[in-house]
Amino acid sequence: MKISNNIQQKLLCPKTKDRLEQNGDFLVNTSNNTIRYPIIDGIPVLINKQNSVFSIEDFVNRKNTTFNLKESRSKKIIRNFIPKISANIKAQENYQELADILPKDAKILVIGGSIKGKGMDSIYSSESFEIVGSDVSFGPYTKIILDAHDIPFEDEVFDCVIVQAVLEHVMEPQRCVDEIHRVLKPAGIVYAETPFMQQVHMKQYDFTRFTHLGHRRLFRYFEELKTGPTCGPGMALAWSYTYFLRSFTTSKVLSRLLSMFAHATSFFLKYFDYYLIDKPGSYDAAAGYFFMGKKQNECLSDRELIQQFKGLT
Repeated sequence: MKISNNIQQKLLCPKTKDRLEQNGDFLVNTSNNTIRYPIIDGIPVLINKQNSVFSIEDFVNRKNTTFNLKESRSKKIIRNFIPKISANIKAQENYQELADILPKDAKILVIGGSIKGKGMDSIYSSESFEIVGSDVSFGPYTKIILDAHDIPFEDEVFDCVIVQAVLEHVMEPQRCVDEIHRVLKPAGIVYAETPFMQQVHMKQYDFTRFTHLGHRRLFRYFEELKTGPTCGPGMALAWSYTYFLRSFTTSKVLSRLLSMFAHATSFFLKYFDYYLIDKPGSYDAAAGYFFMGKKQNECLSDRELIQQFKGLT
């Protein structure tokens, strides 16, 4: 398997939380050998079908789930030439801080980690970190297929969990954060980024948005180390403009052309965010927020939460 032997020994059945042992191309539940999970190209598929919108068969059949794994090369080339309207202002700085505070031999679970997230080079460039890329899609960095509602690991396995641009795509964000809390070691670190003012993306797998305080409340069993907007109101405006133009047509071809036009005429808006990102107004109008926190047992009360409002409205 693509995950190390040490990490393999921490795996649990996502359905029953029993131990798993490898038998050929399967991981088998040690208490009930009728429950088994396939290993595909070295990647275990540990999905609890009772609690997931995905099924094991999706991955056995290599079905596109959240990402299009069969996108043509020409589309990728065209996309690379279109001006980008997104700018993650804080990610690179935050990941460098994260890399600096983690222990040298840190075990890091990346949820939604089939591809490398924005700004994560400082994490992936460290040879001492053991990074477990997980997702509900195959990809160049996928080491395990899992649904974050049932993370198939023992308690207190990881020094850090990264969940970048994922919590909007899950059915029960709080359940996923509770699972993150469970698999983190005492005083383990979580780093999350989640959109606020951003339109639907990833088609049918997009469900939720959070204000700054709503996002903070998800992590109320974590001590705050750092939080704030990560993608600003300029990016949010460019996205709104793009989707406004796209709403005039039902043609996929015309929609793509309108998107290209919108990107070409609004990409400059993201540069305002370098000035705006830390201002109070950004807490009301950001495209997305980040949270970096340390696992604790104490809970941030709602009375304490509302005292942390930093916006203008």
